[in-house]
Amino acid sequence: MTQPHAAASHDSQDARSAPVFVTGATGYVGGRLVPRLLDAGHPVRCYARSPRKLDLRPWSMDPRVQIIAGDLSDETAAADAMRGCRTAYYLVHSMDSAGTHDFVRRDRELAERFARAAHEAGIERIIYLGGLGEPGTTLSKHLASRREVETALGVTGIPVTVLRAAIIIGSGSVSFEILRYLIERLPIMTTPRWVRTECQPIAIRDVLTDLIACLDTPETAGRTIEIGGPDVLPYAELMQITAAELGLRRRIIIPLPVLTPKLSSLWIGLITPVTPAIARPLAEGLRNRVVVTTDAMDTLLPRQRLGAREAIRLALSRVSANDIETVWSSAGVVPGDPDWAGGTSYVDERTIAIDAPPAAVYQAVCRIGGGHGWYAAQWLWKVRGWMDKAVGGPGLRRGRRHPEEVAFGEALDFWRVVGVEPDRLLALRAEMKLPGEAMLTFRIHPDESSGDRCDLTMTARFRPKGLLGILYWYSVLPFHNVVFRGMLGGIRKGSEKL
Repeated sequence: MTQPHAAASHDSQDARSAPVFVTGATGYVGGRLVPRLLDAGHPVRCYARSPRKLDLRPWSMDPRVQIIAGDLSDETAAADAMRGCRTAYYLVHSMDSAGTHDFVRRDRELAERFARAAHEAGIERIIYLGGLGEPGTTLSKHLASRREVETALGVTGIPVTVLRAAIIIGSGSVSFEILRYLIERLPIMTTPRWVRTECQPIAIRDVLTDLIACLDTPETAGRTIEIGGPDVLPYAELMQITAAELGLRRRIIIPLPVLTPKLSSLWIGLITPVTPAIARPLAEGLRNRVVVTTDAMDTLLPRQRLGAREAIRLALSRVSANDIETVWSSAGVVPGDPDWAGGTSYVDERTIAIDAPPAAVYQAVCRIGGGHGWYAAQWLWKVRGWMDKAVGGPGLRRGRRHPEEVAFGEALDFWRVVGVEPDRLLALRAEMKLPGEAMLTFRIHPDESSGDRCDLTMTARFRPKGLLGILYWYSVLPFHNVVFRGMLGGIRKGSEKL
C-alpha cells in the first residue's frame, strides 16, 4: 500500500533522526557526499549495486551508516530500502566507466522507476545533481538526457530539488582528468571550436556543500538551482590556468572548425585516461555554453565559492599528495568472475617461493600498476597500453587511485579489481580490448612451518572468443616468460625488502 506523504512541517530534530537515502555512494560525487552528511549530523542509508566497493571507505564502519545491496531497476526492492527515509539523493547515471552506449534510455527508465519506488516508500523530497545548459539552445545528447532525468524524477509529484552544474573540478573527476592530461602531454594542440565556449566551473567541495545545504533550506524544495564558481571563462583559458598551476609554459591552442565530437573523443581517448565511449558525450556537451543564468544560487544558497584557479590548485595538491578520495573510474558495475566451465580456456600458472611474510608479499603485489609499473618489462606493458588505447580501450593512463591501497571495484590501469582478500589474494579482470575474457590472480600460500616464508602463485586465465581469440593467446604466450617471470621476481625482491 502506498504510504501518504507527511507534511513538510516536521521539526528539524525529527528530520535529522531519519536516515538520508543516498544512491551512487560508490561513485565520484556520492562517495564524497556520505562522509560530509555524517559530519553534518545526518544518518545515511546507502543503496549500491556493488556494496563491496565501500569496504575500505573509512565511513563505511560508522554506526550511523547503513549499506543495502540492490539495483534501482527493481522498484520493489528500492522502495523497501527507502522506507523510513524522508529525503533521497539521486546521484546515478549510466554513462559509467563501461561506456554504456544507450545511456539516455537507461537513465530515463531508472529515474522513472526510482520516482515510483520513492513515492511508494513515502519519500518527501528528492535531490538531484544535473548539468547546466542554456534553455532555448540545442543541448547535447548528454545534457538533454540530464533534463529528461529531472522530468522523470518528478513524475509522481514528489518535490525535486535540481542542482545544475557545469564542469566539476576536483581530484579524480572525469572532467579534471581530461583537462590535466591534455595540458600535461600537449604543449601544442589543435582543438575544436568549443575551446572558445564559455563555462562556469565549480569546485567539487562547493558542489558537496550545496547538496548538503539543500537539506537545511526548505525553500530549495521543488526548485531548480544553477550552481557555479565565481569565474566565467572559455575552456581555452581554463586550460591555460591549469598549465600555469602545473608549472608549465602557456599552451599553444589552435581551434579548427573541422574537428567533430567523434574525432575529438577519439583524440581525448588516446591522450587521456578516458575512453572514447565516455569522452564523446562529454565532448558533445562542450559545444553548449554552460553558465549560471538565474539568481537562485545567490538567493537560496549564498556564500563565497572557490574560483577556477583555487579549485585547480586544490585538486592538483590532492593528486600530488596521493589523497584522492574518489575517482571517476570506480563507477559502474563490477563484473563477477567469468564462468570458465565449458569451451576452451587457457591457463598460465606460475609459483615462486618468497622469504617474506604474507603481509609483505600482499603489500608488494598491491603496488602493481599506476606510477609504480609492473616490476618488469615496462616497455612491453606500455606498448600493450598504447595498442589498447588505439582501439578504444582504457590503456594504462587510467592508473590507480592510490599508489599502494587497493579496493574492490577500483580500476588498476586496464584491469578491474574483482577480488580482494588482505594478505591472501588479489584478483583482476581485464578491461582492455580483447578477443576473449581474461583474469589475473595472485594467491599467497603461507608456509605452515615458518611465518616469514610463503609461496606466491600467479594465474593468468583466458577464454578466447572464436579463432581470433585463440590466435591472440598463442601470439602473446612467448611474452609471458619475460613479463610474468620478471613480475614475480620483482614482487619477490620488493617483498623481501619490506
